[in-house]
Amino acid sequence: MFYVLLVILMLIASVLMCFIVLIQNSKGGGLASGFSSSNQIMGVRKTTDFLEKTTWGLAAFMVIMSVATAYVLPSASHEDSVIMEQAQQEEATNPYNLPVGTTAPEADVPAAGAADANSEAAQ
Repeated sequence: MFYVLLVILMLIASVLMCFIVLIQNSKGGGLASGFSSSNQIMGVRKTTDFLEKTTWGLAAFMVIMSVATAYVLPSASHEDSVIMEQAQQEEATNPYNLPVGTTAPEADVPAAGAADANSEAAQ
C-alpha cells in the first residue's frame, strides 16, 4: 500500500515537472514574460526565480521518492516463476553442467556405413 502511494506521488511530481519546464523559457520568456505588467504582484524576475526554485525542488523530491520507492519495493513472491522452472529444468539436462569425470550422452549421429549407403542410393 505504501509502495502504491509513493508511485502515485512520483507520477504527480513528474506531471508537475513537465508543466513547470514547459512554462519556462531559457531566455526569460515563455509564460513567465506574460507577468511583466507593472500592476502584477510578482515581476518577471520573481516569477522566473519561483519557477526555477520549483523545478529544483521537484527534481530533489523526485530523486528522494525514487530512492524511497526502490527501498520499499515489494519483493517477488516465494513461488518459482515459469521462467525459473524452465531454467532449472534446462540446467538439469544440459550436458555441459555434468560433474567432472562424467561422460556426456552420445549425440544421434548416423553410422558411417549408413551414410555411405544413402549416398550410393542417391546416385
